[in-house]
Amino acid sequence: MSEKRSIGDKARAGHHDGIACDRIFIRGLVLPVAIGVYDEEQGVTQKVSFTVEADVATGVSPKGDAIAEVPSYDDLVGAVKAVLAHGHINLVETLAERIAQRCLADKRIVSVLVRVEKLERGPASVGVEIVRPRRDA
Repeated sequence: MSEKRSIGDKARAGHHDGIACDRIFIRGLVLPVAIGVYDEEQGVTQKVSFTVEADVATGVSPKGDAIAEVPSYDDLVGAVKAVLAHGHINLVETLAERIAQRCLADKRIVSVLVRVEKLERGPASVGVEIVRPRRDA
């Protein structure tokens, strides 16, 4: 657990392998999601909040002020929606992992933090937060 914490702390600090980097993010994206393992969660949607923070590779910047030159927050929203389009998912952990993989498919992203929070179960929210580095970096 302490190793995961230190990776998360590095990600939040805006560093990748000791080098400062840029980060794009979405926070508080709330969507209806078909998720859950319990009987009462089958066949319905629940409000789920997403936070995605992506560290961008050093040297990636908009040289000509064009959106195509950099990964954007629209790409992060698109990653979430693309994963949700595949239908019901049992676990928030699975959902977070799939979103992270989708974000890391963009070679300009070197690490990603994904937080998935169910807003209609238990206290104010329950969920998971994961940090995944690019494995081929």
